[in-house]
Amino acid sequence: MLAQRTKLFASSGTAAARAAAKAAADAGKEVIDLTAGEIWCDLAPRIREGALAAIERGENRYTDTVGLRELREALAAKVSRETGQVWQADEIAVTSGAKQALFNTAMVLLDPGDEVIIPSPYWTTFPAQVLIAGGRPVHVDTRDNGFVPKPEELERAITAKTRAIVVNSPSNPTGVVYDQTTLELIANLAIRHDLWIIFDECYGAFAHAPHVHHPIVSLVPEARSRTIIINAFSKTLALTGWRIGYLAAPKSVIDAVKALQSHTTSNPNVIAQHAVLEHLRHGDGSYERRLFDQLTLARRLGLDILSRQAIAPPPKAQGGFYFYLDLSGLAQRGAISTAPRTADDAVNALLAEAGVAGVSGSAFGDPMGLRLSYGIDHNKLTRGLERLVETVDAWTSPSRNVA
Repeated sequence: MLAQRTKLFASSGTAAARAAAKAAADAGKEVIDLTAGEIWCDLAPRIREGALAAIERGENRYTDTVGLRELREALAAKVSRETGQVWQADEIAVTSGAKQALFNTAMVLLDPGDEVIIPSPYWTTFPAQVLIAGGRPVHVDTRDNGFVPKPEELERAITAKTRAIVVNSPSNPTGVVYDQTTLELIANLAIRHDLWIIFDECYGAFAHAPHVHHPIVSLVPEARSRTIIINAFSKTLALTGWRIGYLAAPKSVIDAVKALQSHTTSNPNVIAQHAVLEHLRHGDGSYERRLFDQLTLARRLGLDILSRQAIAPPPKAQGGFYFYLDLSGLAQRGAISTAPRTADDAVNALLAEAGVAGVSGSAFGDPMGLRLSYGIDHNKLTRGLERLVETVDAWTSPSRNVA
């Protein structure tokens, strides 16, 4: 007999999509995998040097529960530069990836029954962790507004039980970057209604011009006392497997997180901590620029190829490294009888017919969305998207119609 909470959530939809792609590849099918939320890139030189040096020094003991003091000081300096405000080491907690930072946040903020507003489509882990903490996710649909929440609709979703609002910009999965006005309105809404802001900016380094990523506390400094900033090095340094993230928050939140983490994972991986510290101290920014240039080229290539299909509007792709397609056209009048009707159907058909793996929007609360990562090798990306366009066009071809 399992605990009742296990009925509240399933495995991550993105993880399930990766598993399906791997299963097809293991069965001998050539698969181009566009599911993963990671960037294919060599390790940053300073990360490698820092890790090897830590191993040579024999760094294999516990650190402080929420990370090395020196690392938290370096992260406080980083957050200070990015927000234009002064942050201290005791306002930073280092975690085993952004997922743990979010889990810690949910566990120290939410009581059973508390509500958290989450714009939809959403990253699948946001509502799952609210449920694990005993809270209730309240979704606000953004699909009719270019995937940007309308502040008035957020306000209508607030009840006496509302405790927090999640802001994810640039957004996973939609790739939308929230504009300055929207962020200011959300911050003031939270202040007015005494809500926490959970500000996930893990893709903040990848905003594509003319779009600009704005830390919400920079725009509305008064919101700092109620904001938890979530970030990680999984995306910005292509370190998904190293599991190093952090949160910046008021000291009272960090103290609670420290107590919680002391009973779960304790400190994050010590070698990874030293590696990131070395990069923060001595990195010159060249690796980050190369990573951004790599994604910029991939985005340009992908948008060009996807412009050749007619079933979905051009994806936003304002930030991050995802193309998010609205496949509603498949279900609209005129789509032929043998074409897929939902994103789940489309994902299955693309894998079977084209050997291309994507993530269905159903994982993100959108039955007609399709997320495609462009963080992979450019040649594979080109082949995968060309196959996708050819297959999607065939779905709407009269020659496919079955009498």
